[in-house]
Amino acid sequence: MLTGGDGCENEWVWFDSHAFNPTTRYSLAHISSSPAKAHQAAALHFFGGMVSQVTNSLVKCLLIILGLVSIIVNIVLICLNSNRLPKCQMQSQGNVAANHTDHSLIFADLTPEEYKMVRDYMWEQKDLRISHSAFAKPSENFIFLIDLVLPKKAEAVSYLDSQGRKPVRQASVVVFFGELNYLKEFIVGPLPGPLTHRDVTREKYKVEGLEFTARPVTIGEYVQIFTLIYGKVFTQLMTELKESFGYDPKNPNLNIFEGMPRGVKSGDRKTWIGFFRDFSGMYIHPVGFEILVYHESKNPSNWTIEKLYYNGKYFDSIESFKRSYAAGTLEKIVFKKVSNFGSLKPKNKPTGLGPHQYYLQGKRFSVKNNQVIYQDWRFAFGLSSLTGMRVFDVRFRGERIIYELSVQEAMSVYGSITPGMMLTKFLDSSIGVGRFAHELVRGVDCPYSATYVDVYRYIDVSDTQLFRNAICVFEHDVGRPLRRHFSDFFQNSYGGLTNSALYIRTITAIGNYDYIWDFIFYQSGTVEARVHATGYISSSYKVPGSLKYGHQVAENVLGNIHTHFVNFKVDLDILGVRNSFQTKDMEYEEVTLPWMPERKAKIPKLVENQIRTEQEAAFRHGTKIPRYLHVASKSKNRWGHQRSYKVQVISLAGDHLPESEPEERSMSWARYKVAITKHKDTEQTCSSLYSQNNMWNPVVDFSNYIKDNENIEDE
Repeated sequence: MLTGGDGCENEWVWFDSHAFNPTTRYSLAHISSSPAKAHQAAALHFFGGMVSQVTNSLVKCLLIILGLVSIIVNIVLICLNSNRLPKCQMQSQGNVAANHTDHSLIFADLTPEEYKMVRDYMWEQKDLRISHSAFAKPSENFIFLIDLVLPKKAEAVSYLDSQGRKPVRQASVVVFFGELNYLKEFIVGPLPGPLTHRDVTREKYKVEGLEFTARPVTIGEYVQIFTLIYGKVFTQLMTELKESFGYDPKNPNLNIFEGMPRGVKSGDRKTWIGFFRDFSGMYIHPVGFEILVYHESKNPSNWTIEKLYYNGKYFDSIESFKRSYAAGTLEKIVFKKVSNFGSLKPKNKPTGLGPHQYYLQGKRFSVKNNQVIYQDWRFAFGLSSLTGMRVFDVRFRGERIIYELSVQEAMSVYGSITPGMMLTKFLDSSIGVGRFAHELVRGVDCPYSATYVDVYRYIDVSDTQLFRNAICVFEHDVGRPLRRHFSDFFQNSYGGLTNSALYIRTITAIGNYDYIWDFIFYQSGTVEARVHATGYISSSYKVPGSLKYGHQVAENVLGNIHTHFVNFKVDLDILGVRNSFQTKDMEYEEVTLPWMPERKAKIPKLVENQIRTEQEAAFRHGTKIPRYLHVASKSKNRWGHQRSYKVQVISLAGDHLPESEPEERSMSWARYKVAITKHKDTEQTCSSLYSQNNMWNPVVDFSNYIKDNENIEDE
């Protein structure tokens, strides 16, 4: 946005110092007497002297008054001019006129009607024996997920550029076959009105069926786990739970929080479940009691409690814990009422409303279906249930610069002395990043005046779910100039541009953490992918030895040390799909000064490299990375430089899990700060739905994308 001196948009502003130094010049007429009337002057000498004195005094007074009036008038004019409202050319009210197209719909999330068509089609396939139950048991066949199949890139680009046919619209369906003890994926299409389904499990994962224990825990399975805990375990521990935690079965006051992965090797399904007080912000109210649930069997009646953990000690069974508790051979936790210090309810009276954003001349962006148009920008957007927000076909001034920008994975690794968090390594896409995008609160999560978009999902349910206002789009003043300069050399001058940008946002509340995901489109042609974590920390009950793994944040509460890694995928297409990867750096070179041959100096020089293979372009954490990373096109600008986009990673990451750890392969993408690979439709994601519960033998290992070391030059 360019701003003029009177506040009008789309103009440069120049302030010249001379305009602010008004001067008033005064010209005095000299009156001389005539020589022919000298005698009259002599006769009137006395009176003339008096008149002359009076005249001089009057002239002086008049000049002073005129000077003061002139100064006052100039001050008033300056004040009026500086406070005058800008006379901007009026723009049309409301949304800007935008030339939307239907091409973006190839990336649109499935509609409620499409979800229903796909579900009903799969239910009609009698040989699949799929349950219709909303709370299917582990032993039943169950549709866990329905989602959009992204079109193949070559077909999509051809269609987007009006050179090819529209890609066939299809859906991906994940089925948990409890009867047969494996998981499968199908492609169903075409949409609308599906006619066929195809098993793509082997095509995608090189196996006939995925391990059944790798599946996420479903709502139906959670129901069975809660029944086991509250129905069988707690009924045997009423005295211990009441004395230690004030538990009352008529008014339950304990919630659960689970650790992941569920075991230590492939095939395991053992989950440490910790208990927390039933407060808002329960995650910072641990009570010091955990149990290890063994739930590998498809028959919940065979599930057992393998271990118990109470106030720093382990027990092999409920009976051994009860004996130790009754005998007093353990240090008992004595119930004590605590305040709900984690509540987000304000503790003080509001101080008044803060600033709010308002579009003085209407919105300068337009949203239709899944397409956004803003100034020089145009793009399609969607929200995957598994990976979250994504945009496609991003164009600036009519030229595609990004084919896909998407969230891929959010991972965290914890340290603790307590069992539930000791081995915890969360892979959020296995739970569903986009699955937990709920309604955004106007004026808090997004500006009141933002445009809000509803989303639909089908995951772990038997029907489509509507989540209103789960995405917001808004233009926002960045709060600093895009560029500016004030010069006080020779002649003072100023020039500046205001800096607003378009935000597309969703917020996903995954357990204790709320992730605010923003894709930001600046008027300079820059795109930023940003995530901000808020919510609550994960905590554990403080016992001897805990302080090696964090800091105490409340009475008997430890905030555990952990690290976060987030993976974004960006498929850059700079002036076409054939691009190269270049690095630019600086090093000091010793030179001889031409005008002083006896003197040498070290000066910076530019070092440029063309990176040719995937392994060369995989930059690990902890290694020196070139200052500039460029994805370059073949096209050159007027000075002969290749037109390119710079990739810049601003955030800092902690230490990655050592590669010697068996779980590391499931998160091998986190080895790299930046990794450039050749596009393949078979290498869509860096992680998978099944990685969380089978970290030891993941079906997607990102490092394999780099191992083949393919050429990336002009690709």
